[in-house]
Amino acid sequence: MDDIAVAVELVTDPAAAASVADVAARTFPLACPPHATPDDISGFIENNLRENNFREHIAEPQTDVLVARDGAGGPIVGYALVFHREPTDPDVCAVVTGRPATEVSKLYVLPDHHSRQGASPSRLLMTAALERARSHGSSVVWLGVNQQNVRAQRFYAKMDFTRVGEKTFTLGDSVEHDYVFTLRL
Repeated sequence: MDDIAVAVELVTDPAAAASVADVAARTFPLACPPHATPDDISGFIENNLRENNFREHIAEPQTDVLVARDGAGGPIVGYALVFHREPTDPDVCAVVTGRPATEVSKLYVLPDHHSRQGASPSRLLMTAALERARSHGSSVVWLGVNQQNVRAQRFYAKMDFTRVGEKTFTLGDSVEHDYVFTLRL
């Protein structure tokens, strides 16, 4: 695994949606807070991270689905979902004031690829997301991360994001508290 270069690509073929959805379903629970119930997690996956959801994202011109593969043409080991649109959440609008804005909505990597030697899939996905934001003319990139997800917060800080505020995220019957991070381009 460590001697194969990671390849990151923009997904344009809807046929890849099932593979992306599989990785999404496997990785989403990893970022959930410990108190999240299995029902809430599975409900979110069922409503937001299925093949049809990714087919729609791939077809949407203001959305990018990026994947990291274990080598060119290899299996998908991570993905990012990037929205090139203005935020609508009032808490986000209050702290993300630059326009145009891009949101890195999801960025997840399979656990056995987290501590990979060389360029990590996470870093490569984020770099690609930032390049896509620039290509869409965005002046700022923002994201939300659960306040209990310290590992992800450290990663975003290493990528030069700054914590600027807070927002909530509904996961089933639970209201989660996220930090909002931004990066000016």
